[in-house]
Amino acid sequence: MSEKVNEVTPTFEEFALTVYPFLDIRPFHATYYRLLQAFAEGRVRRLIITMPPQHGKSVGATTLLPAYMLGLDPDMRIAIASYSASLASRFNRRVQRILEGDEYASLFPQTTIKRGSKPPTVVRTSDEVEVVGRNGVLMSVGREGSLTGNRVDCFILDDLYKDAAEANSPIVRENCWEWYTSVVRTRMHNASREIIVFTRWHEQDLIGTISQLEPVVELRQWRDLEHITPDTWVSLNFEALKTTPATEIDPRGEGEPLWGEQHSAELLLAKRRLDPLRFECMYQGRPSVREGLLYGDNFVEYTELPRDIVRRGNYTDTADMGDDYLCSICYAVDADGVIYLLDVIYSREPMEVTEALVSDMLLRTQTRFALVESNNGGRGFARVLQQRAPAVRIEWFHQSADKEARILSNSSTVLHTIRFPQGWRERWRELYAHLTTYRRKFASNRWHDAADVLTGIVEKEVFAGKEGVRAIHFLR
Repeated sequence: MSEKVNEVTPTFEEFALTVYPFLDIRPFHATYYRLLQAFAEGRVRRLIITMPPQHGKSVGATTLLPAYMLGLDPDMRIAIASYSASLASRFNRRVQRILEGDEYASLFPQTTIKRGSKPPTVVRTSDEVEVVGRNGVLMSVGREGSLTGNRVDCFILDDLYKDAAEANSPIVRENCWEWYTSVVRTRMHNASREIIVFTRWHEQDLIGTISQLEPVVELRQWRDLEHITPDTWVSLNFEALKTTPATEIDPRGEGEPLWGEQHSAELLLAKRRLDPLRFECMYQGRPSVREGLLYGDNFVEYTELPRDIVRRGNYTDTADMGDDYLCSICYAVDADGVIYLLDVIYSREPMEVTEALVSDMLLRTQTRFALVESNNGGRGFARVLQQRAPAVRIEWFHQSADKEARILSNSSTVLHTIRFPQGWRERWRELYAHLTTYRRKFASNRWHDAADVLTGIVEKEVFAGKEGVRAIHFLR
C-alpha cells in the first residue's frame, strides 16, 4: 500500500524534473510518464511499453520509476532484470544515486538508504539496496539469474535480449521464457506488478509469447484504464514514425516523428531504407522474421523499359477501411509477358484527393485500360476516373475470392513476372517497406493493400481466362 509522505505528493513528471532537471520532456514523454504514474499508483498492474532506441525508455521505467515507487511506498520490494547482470546492476546504481540525492530527500524524506558504512546492518551493494528502517529493497538480476527466496512486489524487465542475434536464436528465446516462468512469475504474489519495456526484435520474443497466452489491451484513450482488470496487460507502442490513426494517447499525424528534435523524419526514413525489416522491429514495434517473409527483398529491378511493349494497364484497389491504403499501379507488359511497374499511388488520403492523383497518373503513363475493385466505394471511384480520363477504358469489378489464398498462392508468380524500376525503394518508400516486410502468416500483417494489387495484376495478365480468375466478375 502506498503512503503519502508529503503534504502534496509529486506527480511522476514533477518528480522526474526535480531529480533530473536536465530532462527534455516532450509530449510523448509526458504521455509515457503519465502511464508510469498509473503503474506506480497500482491503477495498472501489468504494463508493456515498446519504444524506439534512444528515446528515454530506460530512463523512465528502469531508473526513475523504481525510485519514485520506493518514495511512494518505502516497503516496496522491486526487482530490475535485463539481459545481463552487469546492465541490471548499472540500472540499480543509477537508482541509488537518485535515492541519496538532496532533491530526492526533499520529496521523500522517509525513504533513505545506507551511506558509507552506516547503518552497518543495512545492505547496500551494486545488486541490492535496502531502505533504512523499512522493508523496501531494490534488487537487480540478469536474465537467467536467480532470486531464490525473495518475494517481489514489482518486476521491471528492461530489454531481456541484447540484440537481434539473441532474439533470433530459438534457444535464447526458449531460455528466456523458461526463466520468466520459473523465476519471475514464481517470486510474485496476488498484488505484484510487472512492467516490460522492450525494443522489439522478433515476433516470438517475450512480449509476443505473452500476447498469445494472456489478455493484452492496446491503450488508445485514457479512460481505457478505468476498465482494466488486474490480470490484463496494458500495452502502448510508440512508433518512431507515425503510421497508425491518431488517438488521444498518440495524436500525431501520419509520418510525424516521435521526437523530431533528436530523430527527424528524414533520419528515420534513411534508416528504414537501409533495412526496412529491422526498422519495423526496432523503431516501429512491429517485429517480423526474415524466414517468415512472403517476398522479402527479392523483387527484380529494371533500368529501362524494353521496346516491345504490347500493352499498358492499371489495377486499383480503393481503401477498405480508414486505416487502409488506396493502391493504384500503372504497368506495361512486354511480348514475353513480363510486367514492368511504371508508377504508383499508395496513399491514405481521402478519395477526393486520390481521384485526382490516380487520374493524372493514368494520363501521364499513357495507360489505356484500368481495372478498379468495386468492393468498397470502387464503383464510384471508377466513374470519377472515367470522367477525369475519358481516353482511358475503365472497368470496375467485384472481387469475391479469398484474399489470403490469392496472395499466398500467387506470391512466386509475383516475384518471377513483375519488375520494379531501379530506385523504387526511395521513390515509393511505404510501398517498399510494406512489401519487403510482408509476412507469410497472413494475420500478422497490418496492411494487405500492396500485396493484393500485385496479386491482382498477375491474375489479370498471367492467368487471364484460366482457372485462377473465375472469381473476378467484370461489370459494365
